[in-house]
Amino acid sequence: MRQSRSDGVAQGPRFDVLGDIAYQRANTEARARVFARRGAEGGWEHVSAGEFLSEVTSLAKGLIAAGVGAGDRIVVVCGARYEWALVVFAAWVVRAVVVPVPSSASAERVRHVLRDCGPAAVVLEDGRHAGTVAGISAELTELARTWRLDEGGLEAIARPGAYMDPTAVRFRREESRREDAAVVAYPVGRVVRARGVVLTHGNVLAAAEGVVRRLGPALAEVEEGRAAALLQLPPSDVHGLAAVVACLVGRVRVGLLPLGSGWLGAVREFRPSVVVCTPRLLEEVHAVERGRARETSWDSLNAYDAATDLAVDFDRAERRGAWKRVSMAMYDWMYARIREALGGRVRVVVCGGWPLGERLDRFYSGAGMPVFQAFGVAESAGAFVVNAPGERRAGAQGRPLPGVEVRLSREGELHVRGEGVFGGYWGDEAASRAAFRDGWLATGFVGEMDAEGYVRVTGRLRAQATLEEPLAPPLPRPWAPRGGGVVSPGAAGAVSGGRSGGAVVSSRVGERGEPVPSGAVPVVAAGGAGVAPADQVVALEQRLRAHPLVSQVMLIGRGRPYVSALITLVRDQLEYWRLVNNRPLSMAPEEIAADPDLLKEIQAIVHEANGTVPPGLAVRAFHVLAEEFTPQSGLVLASGELRRDAVLRAFAEEIDGLYRSPEAG
Repeated sequence: MRQSRSDGVAQGPRFDVLGDIAYQRANTEARARVFARRGAEGGWEHVSAGEFLSEVTSLAKGLIAAGVGAGDRIVVVCGARYEWALVVFAAWVVRAVVVPVPSSASAERVRHVLRDCGPAAVVLEDGRHAGTVAGISAELTELARTWRLDEGGLEAIARPGAYMDPTAVRFRREESRREDAAVVAYPVGRVVRARGVVLTHGNVLAAAEGVVRRLGPALAEVEEGRAAALLQLPPSDVHGLAAVVACLVGRVRVGLLPLGSGWLGAVREFRPSVVVCTPRLLEEVHAVERGRARETSWDSLNAYDAATDLAVDFDRAERRGAWKRVSMAMYDWMYARIREALGGRVRVVVCGGWPLGERLDRFYSGAGMPVFQAFGVAESAGAFVVNAPGERRAGAQGRPLPGVEVRLSREGELHVRGEGVFGGYWGDEAASRAAFRDGWLATGFVGEMDAEGYVRVTGRLRAQATLEEPLAPPLPRPWAPRGGGVVSPGAAGAVSGGRSGGAVVSSRVGERGEPVPSGAVPVVAAGGAGVAPADQVVALEQRLRAHPLVSQVMLIGRGRPYVSALITLVRDQLEYWRLVNNRPLSMAPEEIAADPDLLKEIQAIVHEANGTVPPGLAVRAFHVLAEEFTPQSGLVLASGELRRDAVLRAFAEEIDGLYRSPEAG
C-alpha cells in the first residue's frame, strides 16, 4: 500500500480560531485591503481590515442580542458577496456554526438542510427561498430569526446589539476553541441526500494554513500589499470557503463576485495576481481564444496551435536555452492575449475541483501563468494535496500538505488523515464510522501516487453528482443482472425482444416529454463542457427516486451524446405492482421490470422530472433493472453511496445499448 506524507507543520501565522483572523489583521495592519466588492454603479470597492472588523463586531453584537448562542447553527443562503463574509465571520466570533448554502440551491435542497441541521437563524440573500423557509418554519423548533440581505438584513441583524458593550463579543470569542464546530457543509456533489460535514475551526485553519505555506514562495514574488485573488469557486462550497480563509491568512485581498455578474469580464477589471478556479475556466479561455483565431483565418489558427505546442514544450524542457526563449518571444503576442483574458497580472493560478489535463497545465505555465493544481474533498476541509513552486508536477494534483498523510488502498482509493480531516457527519454516527478505514478518511476518489508522493486523481469510486466519465473496459460482473426494460431513442411504441426479456423502444424524451429531433440533442463533452450544475443533477435524481417503484438512479452522460439513466426497482413494490395490475403469480421480477405497462409508468415520471431541468440534462433513455444495487454485490459502499465506477463497468453492455440505434440491433 503506497503512502506519502508531508513532514512539518504549516509555518507563518497560526490562529487558534477562525474569528481571530479578523482581529489579527485589524490589529497589525488596519489599513490593509482585505476584501473587494462590486460597487452599486460598477467598479470595485475595497474594504480595509479595520473596516471589516468594525462591521463584523457590529453584527456579532446583534447576533448575541438576538439570542444566538454557542453552537447554534446559522444557515446562510447566499452567493459570493461581501455580506456573506461579514455574516460568516460574525457567526464564528460568537461561537455559532455556519451552514453555507448556495443561493442557486433548489428548494428541495434548502428544505433538507434546514430540517437536518435545525438552525437558530437563517440569513437569505434575497426572496428566492423566503417561501421555502416560511413553509417549514413550524417544523423548525429552534428557528428564531430569519433575515434577508436585500431588505436591510445587515442593519436588522446589528440593530438589537447597537448599545451592547463590545466586551460581550470579546468574552464569547475568548471562549472559542480550535476543536469547536465552525461549519456544517452539505456538499452539492452527493447523489443521496447530502449529509452535513462537520468541520471544526482547527480543520479549516489547518487546510488553509497548509495551502499558504505550500504556495508561499509564489505569493512572495508579488509586490507586498498588491496580492489580490479573484475566486471562481463559490464561498458556499467548502473549497471556496477554504480559499477565502487561505487568502486572509496569506494576506491576499479577496474579490467576491455575485453569481451572474460575468466572471471573465470582471477579471479584466479586477486584474488579480492570484486566480482560484476550476479546470473548466482554463479550458474555456483556451477554447475561446482558439475560436477567435479560427474566425480570423486558418493561418491564425495554425499560428495559435503552433504557439500552444511551443508553450507546452517550453514548460516540459529541463533546459531552456536562448533559442527556446527567442521562439517563445515570437509568439508572446498570443500568450499576452491569454494573460489578458485573466486580467493581465496573474502570477499564480490555483486550479482545483477536478484534475486539469497535463497539456493545458503545461500550456498556461509555459505562457507565463504557472498553474498549481490542488485537490481535496469537503471532509478534508478543502485541499489535502497541492503542487508547490519549484516542485510543480504538470498533470498531478501535488503532494500532501504539511502534517497530512495520503495513502492508496488496495482498490486504488485515496485515503487521507491529518488535522484538516473532519470528525464526522452531523447527527449520523453510522455514516461517520463508515467514512473511515482504520483512522483514515476514505475519500471516494481513486488515483495514483508516484515514489515521490505526487498524487494524480484518476476517477471516482463513490457517487458524485456529476455525469460520469467515459466507460472503462467491461469487467466481470459482481452479480448477474436479472432482466429489465429499456426506453431509448428510436421508433415510438415499437416492441421487440431482447436479452433483458423485452424492451420498449420509444422516441427521445424532450425537456418536457416531447420528441426531440436527433440533431437537437446537446452533446455532453468528455472534458466537462455541457455537464449540468451538480445541484440540478441531485434534484433530478431525487425526483426520479420519489416514485414508489424506484429505488436507485444513476445518470450517465459525460462523453455521451445525451443523458441516460440506470434505474433499479424496489423489490417489495414490484410484488405490489404485480397484484394491482393483475399479472400472473408466476411472473418473475425481471419479467415485471420488462413489462411495457411498468416501463410506461417509469417513463411518465421521467417525463415529469425532465420538465424541471434544462434540455441538456433531460434523460433521453433509461434501462430498468429488477434488482437493487447492494453492498453484497460490490456496487454500494457501507455508507449507502453507489460505487459508480463499479456500476459503470458491471453494466457497460446495458449502457452501451442505450446509445445504440435500433437499426444497429
